[in-house]
Amino acid sequence: MDGVPFAFPPVCDGPDNIRAAGQFIDVAPGRYDWIHVLAAAERRCEDTVELSFADGSVDAEPLRISDFWAAPAWFGEVKAFESLVMHYPHHVQRGVPALMWAQRVPVTRRADLTGFLMPRNVALHVFAVTVQRGGL
Repeated sequence: MDGVPFAFPPVCDGPDNIRAAGQFIDVAPGRYDWIHVLAAAERRCEDTVELSFADGSVDAEPLRISDFWAAPAWFGEVKAFESLVMHYPHHVQRGVPALMWAQRVPVTRRADLTGFLMPRNVALHVFAVTVQRGGL
């Protein structure tokens, strides 16, 4: 999406997303500019991720994802995908599309990022994450 690569598991090879439940996501230690996220939200979602650095510092940065219902982006994200139908756990509703958004979280501290803590927000569904190294 917009030149940012994302890797997905094979189709039907287990769950295709995580609900934000306070998971810590490790990254290869290094200097990064952005954390790119493919996500959907049940209603608009505004929450915080905690970025952890090798020196022990932690920065809180906003993660804002628009609703998965077909509507314009509320937070300026880019539409990554749009389904033709809405998939629920026990049925499919035709004629109701769902949206997945490409959003990014800034990594502003000039230190080695080691990982980040997802918020505890069951309305936020994350499908993929890519960290982008800094250019300098």
